[in-house]
Amino acid sequence: MPKVRPKQAKVKATIALAAISSPAFACNVKNREASPLTATVKRSRFTLLALRALAGTFLALPATAMAAEPSTKELLQEIRRLSQRLEQVEAQKATAEARPGGNESQLQQRVERLEEENKKLEKSLSAQNISEDEPSLASRLKAVESQSLGYKKTARTVESLDGIQVGAGMTMVGQNMASGDTNKQGELNYRADVTVTLPGGEIGNTKGSIFTHVRMGQGPGIQAPGNAFSSVNATSFERPGADTSDSAIVLAEAFYQLDVPLPFGGNPNRSRSHLELNFGKMDPFVFFDQNKVSDDETRSFMNQSLVHNPLLDTGGDVGVDGLGFSPGVQVAYIDQTNKPEKNAVSFGMFETGNGASFQDSMDFPFWIGQVETTRRFFGGLEGNYRLYGWRNGRAQNYDGAEAAHAGIGISIDQKVAEYVSLFGRYGYELDGKVRFDQALTVGTEISGNYWGRGADALGIGFGLLKVSDDFKRDSLTLDADGDGTADLGYTAEGMEQVAEIFYRYRLMPKLELSPNAQYIRQPGGNASSNDAYAVGLRAQVTY
Repeated sequence: MPKVRPKQAKVKATIALAAISSPAFACNVKNREASPLTATVKRSRFTLLALRALAGTFLALPATAMAAEPSTKELLQEIRRLSQRLEQVEAQKATAEARPGGNESQLQQRVERLEEENKKLEKSLSAQNISEDEPSLASRLKAVESQSLGYKKTARTVESLDGIQVGAGMTMVGQNMASGDTNKQGELNYRADVTVTLPGGEIGNTKGSIFTHVRMGQGPGIQAPGNAFSSVNATSFERPGADTSDSAIVLAEAFYQLDVPLPFGGNPNRSRSHLELNFGKMDPFVFFDQNKVSDDETRSFMNQSLVHNPLLDTGGDVGVDGLGFSPGVQVAYIDQTNKPEKNAVSFGMFETGNGASFQDSMDFPFWIGQVETTRRFFGGLEGNYRLYGWRNGRAQNYDGAEAAHAGIGISIDQKVAEYVSLFGRYGYELDGKVRFDQALTVGTEISGNYWGRGADALGIGFGLLKVSDDFKRDSLTLDADGDGTADLGYTAEGMEQVAEIFYRYRLMPKLELSPNAQYIRQPGGNASSNDAYAVGLRAQVTY
């Protein structure tokens, strides 16, 4: 085998390396590349072959020629490394060539599974109920939908209840007559009231409300001892003289209210005056002869003469039915330009007698008008002053004859200290034969703040009911029932005098107890009659 000269070997190696790095060689390889991975494999193969040729050449060199060159062992290690790298590249190529077909198969399977799950989901969602076998996503969606519908239903319920106001109260009274001419020594009675105010719609800035009042109860109470003008228990289910003592429940009031801000078409938020219209069956005393101190027999004074103007209420000129209500119409103009002061003018027409019970109605014989103002005196303390006049074209005289009655009255309530309020009423009969033609009532209510019980109150009231000249003349021989016997047997004169004291004790937030004591001197104008004393306890539950 011929020897290779060192110089010739160097030339051969140099030529081989130059060929590998030659631009023509690289261009030729590049033109034949199908992909980056294929080109990498081809270049690696050629490089390996070239290195093997070089290795053979270097092995043939003499030791002196290779003194500065890498050792045979190092070249072999490099060749092995390159060989391993070539194998890895070829394996990656094989994997890459096999992958497109595999990915397509896997993708197809996933699409099919997703379509199948989508069909199951659609089928499950189309069913109304929730089953155990349906997809968990469907169950969760149905649960969320059900919860959302529940929230919407609750929201609609709350929205439908917006503007609805409900109030309820029950009063029970036990009374005993300590002395006096009466057929009853003791009596229990109860009364319950439920009121509901509903939104009545809107027309522009005009708002409507529907007010309903249901009353139930039983027992007339002690009523008027002897021939007294006034009853000692205004909380009874029925008015004095009514002949029904059975337990009953009735729709006592039902009326519609319109509130019209002024001026018409203006901004209601800036309005300082408005018109108010009410029509239906109602309590006339809600709109006339009001009083902040003495206007509620369930919490304040119980003697009938101290609750409203005695000429209207006790005297009967108001003409309401046996429960105290009547169909009618009321309209008012209210001016609050100078708040907190207020001025108002109101007018009402109501049925009376049988018409108050929707029999022989549409006459509206009871007319009443009122002017009122709210002012601040005594260092800015509020007071309300009302002046009113009325006419009842179908009232009853004390002898039972139907006739026209007319009168005027005032009602005042005024705070004179932070926790002290005074009230007063006066009535004067202008026309009609009545048992008493003038009435004056006064009183006070003192808050329990003075003794550390702010929810309590002490009330003291007095009343004077003056016998009319006509009744004084006819009382001795009066026979209103036509039985041939005098109804009274005495000559009425002077004044019936009434006094009442109560203490309202707040036992619980919704429960109040009120001990009560009353005194009536010369009841019915009978100077020879025994004075009457009544004591009682009132329990009031309010919601």
